Amino acid sequence: MLAGIPLLIIPFILFNAGLAGLFGAGPASDPWSIEVVSLTMMSGGVFSLSLGDLLVVVALLLFFVEIVKATRTTSASVVDHLLSTFVFVAFLVEFLLVRAAAHSVFFILMVIALLDVLAGFSVSLRSAHRDVTFGRE
Repeated sequence: MLAGIPLLIIPFILFNAGLAGLFGAGPASDPWSIEVVSLTMMSGGVFSLSLGDLLVVVALLLFFVEIVKATRTTSASVVDHLLSTFVFVAFLVEFLLVRAAAHSVFFILMVIALLDVLAGFSVSLRSAHRDVTFGRE
């Protein structure tokens, strides 16, 4: 049942929760610039990870899981691709119509959702092509 749910809905919900002020920043400030980790490297440089960077990393990990899910050739995968398309459309509509969504983190998440739709259909078509054999070999 949960395998049919597009996982990229999670970063979409988390981004909107951050805009609502659920991550410690007020609605007027930018919650995605909050520093989560800061490490001094052996080279002397400082590595810092913001909440927005962390959200993009989570989205990329979920994108990987979505690509693996796309290799299934069941009827549930068609529904999963359809729902992934709806998630991308939700990203696109919010990006175009909501002022607070005009953010680089949201744009990157939207591009990941687009790649999920394109790669999901491409991988599924390629997998389905291999499942069908024409003639003798």
